[in-house]
Amino acid sequence: MTRIRVQSENFDIGAEFAALTAERTDIGGIGCFVGTVRGPAAAMTLEHYPAMTERAIAGIVREAERRWSLLGCTVIHRYGRLLAGENIVLVLAAAAHRQAALDATAFLIDWLKTKAPFWKKEESVDGAEAWVEARVEDDAAAARW
Repeated sequence: MTRIRVQSENFDIGAEFAALTAERTDIGGIGCFVGTVRGPAAAMTLEHYPAMTERAIAGIVREAERRWSLLGCTVIHRYGRLLAGENIVLVLAAAAHRQAALDATAFLIDWLKTKAPFWKKEESVDGAEAWVEARVEDDAAAARW
């Protein structure tokens, strides 16, 4: 089962985990990544074009499913104004074996970071705003796949 959502509201990690694993006995491992807004930013605003973003994420998930024969996958990415400490993204990747689940999770978050069309603006504690530029480290992480 694959679930992809782009939403403004927060997500419940436990509920998403339960939905992915309900009545399943074939899953041997689940990789999990939760991204949060990191300080010293006071807030981050994420903007996107819904259809474009959802198509891009679906393509990234299809590639992970192809490479690691995933048994299930959940990707939830939030948008809007998020405060420091709030959840931004959830990735769950279920596979028959742990290494496939862990590798798929790393791949998914690396590619989401660089290939999903989100525009991010950081807000400092003094109210100054600045668009977040792409980082060389993120591109290098995505390129390893």
